[in-house]
Amino acid sequence: MARLYIVATPIGNLKDITIRALHILEEVDLILCEDTRVTKKLLSRYNIKTSTQSYHQHSKLRKLNYILSLLKQGKNLALVSDSGTPGISDPGNKLIHELKDVEIIPVPGPSAVTAAASISGFPVDKFVFMGFPPHKKGRQKFFKEISEYKYPVIIYESPYRILKTLKELSKVDDFDIVVERELTKKFETVYREKIEEIIKQLEKEKPRGEFVIVIKKKS
Repeated sequence: MARLYIVATPIGNLKDITIRALHILEEVDLILCEDTRVTKKLLSRYNIKTSTQSYHQHSKLRKLNYILSLLKQGKNLALVSDSGTPGISDPGNKLIHELKDVEIIPVPGPSAVTAAASISGFPVDKFVFMGFPPHKKGRQKFFKEISEYKYPVIIYESPYRILKTLKELSKVDDFDIVVERELTKKFETVYREKIEEIIKQLEKEKPRGEFVIVIKKKS
C-alpha cells in the first residue's frame, strides 16, 4: 500500500525538525510542497535531494489526479507546508479527504498553534483555533464569535492586517491578550501588555513577520 506522510516542518528555526522527519523526507519518492522554494531551503540545509512539486490551495483538479496516480503506482509521498503542520490552516486536509486505499501517516512536530499556546500563560487545556480572520466578508461575525467562547482563542494574522485586527478586537469585548511575533526566529517577540498598549507599540515599530494572537475573555 502506498503511503502519504504528513510531515511537520519548522515554523522558523530550521533546527526544529525531528530526526524522523528528516529520514522520511530523504526516503520518499516525492515531496509535495506549499512552495517549493521554501521547502528547498530546508532540504538544502540537511542535504536532502528528494524531488519536490507544488501542491497548494490554488492547485487544479489535475494536480490532485496526478498525485492520486502516483500513489496508485505505489509511490510514497510526503506532504509539507511552508511551516508547521500540514492541514492546519492550509489545504492539506483537502488532499487527505480525497484519498482512498492509501496509508496516511502523521510525522508530528512544530506547530505555531501549540507553540503560541505553550507560552501564553492562559489555561489551554481547552482552546479554540480559528486560523486567519476573513479579509472582508464575515469579518465582523468572526470577531463576535471570538467573544462568545469561554475558552482561549488562537488566531493567525499577517503584518499587513495585525493593527486592524487588534483595533477591531479592542472594540468587541474586554480581552486579555498575548501577541506573539516571529516565533522561533531571530526577532521573536512576545507582547503581554493591554491591547491598547500593544497597538501603540506596533504602530511605532511598523509590524513585520507573522503573528499569532492568543485571546482570552476576561472573567
